[in-house]
Amino acid sequence: MKHAYVAAIVLSGVLLVAGGYMLGRQSAAHLEPPNAPLAQPTNAASAASERKVLYWHDPMVPGPRFDKPGKSPFMDMQLVPVFADDQGGGGVKVSPDVQQNLGIRTAAVTRTEVANLLDAVGTVQFDERLSEAVQTRVNGYVERLLVRAPMEYVRRGQALATIFAPDWLGPQNEYLALKRAGASEELVAAARERIRALSIPDALLLQSEASGVAQARFTVLAPVGGVIAELGVRDGVAVTPGTTLFRIAGLEKVWAVAEVPETQAMGLRRGQKARATSQVDASQSFEGQLKEILPQVNASTRTVQARFDVPNPGGRLVPGMLLRLQVSGPTSTRLVVPTEAVIRTGTRAVVIAQKDNGAFEPRAVFLGADLGDQLEVLSGLHEGEKVVVSGQFLVDSEARLKSVLGSMSAPSGQEAVSGPTKEPEAVGTFTAQGKVEDIDAEGVTISHGPVPALKWPSMTMGFGKTKPTDFPGLKTGDTIQFQFKKGGARGWELLSVQPTGAKK
Repeated sequence: MKHAYVAAIVLSGVLLVAGGYMLGRQSAAHLEPPNAPLAQPTNAASAASERKVLYWHDPMVPGPRFDKPGKSPFMDMQLVPVFADDQGGGGVKVSPDVQQNLGIRTAAVTRTEVANLLDAVGTVQFDERLSEAVQTRVNGYVERLLVRAPMEYVRRGQALATIFAPDWLGPQNEYLALKRAGASEELVAAARERIRALSIPDALLLQSEASGVAQARFTVLAPVGGVIAELGVRDGVAVTPGTTLFRIAGLEKVWAVAEVPETQAMGLRRGQKARATSQVDASQSFEGQLKEILPQVNASTRTVQARFDVPNPGGRLVPGMLLRLQVSGPTSTRLVVPTEAVIRTGTRAVVIAQKDNGAFEPRAVFLGADLGDQLEVLSGLHEGEKVVVSGQFLVDSEARLKSVLGSMSAPSGQEAVSGPTKEPEAVGTFTAQGKVEDIDAEGVTISHGPVPALKWPSMTMGFGKTKPTDFPGLKTGDTIQFQFKKGGARGWELLSVQPTGAKK
């Protein structure tokens, strides 16, 4: 009886387990579609394992390499892997996600048709070729002045002043007396020639002949229309032959004189058409022409003066006004990049170019003309290449860091250090032998042999200088024995260098 009771309990347990299993299978069948594939693990470690790892290193001390992951012996951090696809092709690679987060944008280098355009500001001046001087050729005085102020508008034939010339009375009276006496034609003609030699106007002589009385007062008329640019006399002033009474400036045309940089003046040619627009009212525009480039350079501004002829219908342009002058020249095809893509360092211009493999690299370029929102590129880039127009400094900083890391990388074929090891305390000076790979103002890159005191393998790394002028006789390729210590901007600083062999 007892055995039967125990068997019943065991059977009940088996039935409960089987029922739960079947219930779970049915519930799963409702939750999953039939023939559903099994879930695959998608952790970051498995994804990373698909990339080939060359070695591990400490980014803060990038020289030593390790063949397996672990904790850095130099810093309280884990070693970082360096992948094979990060080393090919040069430059620095930035993942698309990081590019989007940093706002890195690129633009293509293009060729465009550009017109040689000069945009300058010119000052309106009188056209001196239209200026007329009004003078006297007789002794006398101004009896009445009819135009009394400079810059007054006058029209052609307008009376300007009345001059009394007593010296004209004698020749006219002699001429009139000969005619009344019936003198021969030869004497009358001689007297008339004398009157003309004294510049007595024909109108005044006709008036004397009509009245029978010599005339000494005559009216000065304006030979051209314009403005009184110069007023040389006043009422009652005595005049002599050659005295300038007035200078009249014509306004049919004016000059617009612009200060042009000497570098741009080389592209200007006489006869080029120009569009002149009023600085006060942009709706007023005039068609002008480049007349002359004055042969003189302003030593302080390094500019030359370009003189443009501008028609002046209605006299709307007056001296002192400013005109915007635009001169169009022949078009040419130029290689251009956006202005924001160029980093100017003071001594050179740099762009961040994107290579075919997606990596970025700094590249020096030579620039030509400034075309507003674009710059002409004379060399350093090719059509179709892409340059960074936003986020250049972030990419440039990464590229500079990679350049430093590359100079401190181990020589080709050097085996990685087997496992993380404890670096000895870098106290005092150390000696090693090596070959000079590169020299700059801040330091020297050396491929050196092992340093037992520091447990360093053979590697290539950079050593800083105390001063930029240190080691003046050192050359790339020299084999040297050198002493160094910990410190300086590059972490290790050269103390002395002694050549051990000829340059290879």
